[in-house]
Amino acid sequence: MPQTLIEQQTVIREFQEIRNFPSVLGCIDCTHIKIKKYGGDAAQYYINRKGFYSMNVQVTCDAKLRIRDIVARWRGSTHDSRIFNESTLKERFERGDFKGRLLGDSGYRLERYLFTPILRPQNAREENYNRAQIATRNCVERCFGVWKQRFQSLLYGVTVHMHNVKPTIVALAVLHNIAIDQ
Repeated sequence: MPQTLIEQQTVIREFQEIRNFPSVLGCIDCTHIKIKKYGGDAAQYYINRKGFYSMNVQVTCDAKLRIRDIVARWRGSTHDSRIFNESTLKERFERGDFKGRLLGDSGYRLERYLFTPILRPQNAREENYNRAQIATRNCVERCFGVWKQRFQSLLYGVTVHMHNVKPTIVALAVLHNIAIDQ
C-alpha cells in the first residue's frame, strides 16, 4: 500500500480520474487460483464453491492495476470477508494508517474505510453511487484478468508442490508489478 502521504494522494487522484469517486486508495477482491488436487485430512477445505481445488487469494490494487497488497495463504473454501477480517491490511485501516478508503464488492461488510455497493438502491443518488463505485472497483477485476493472462498458470492451475504454491503466487504478483512499471 502507498506509505507516504504524497504516494497516497497520487493513488487517490488516479482513482478519482476514473469516475470521480473520492479518497480511494485501493480496490479489493479475492480470486481463486487453481491448484493440484490436495490430499490428506484437510483436502476438502481446498475445494471452493465451484468444486475445484484452489487457494483464495486477496488482492488490493491501484488504478494502474498494480498489486498493492496480497494475501495468498487461504484455502479455496474460505470466504472473502474472513480473509479480509484476519488481514494486516484491515488492522492497518483500523489503526488509521491510511488517509483513504477501499472499494469492495458486496461480499465485504461496509466499514468506514471499506465502501461496498448499495444492495437495493432507492433513489437516483444511490444508483449514481453504485455506478461510480462499481466502475471504479472494476480495476481489481481488470487486474486479475491482466495478471492471469500474463501468467497463465494462475488461470489454468499452479502445478508446483503445495509448499511452493503461496510463494509462487506472491512472486508472480511482484513480477506483474515490475511488468506494469516497465
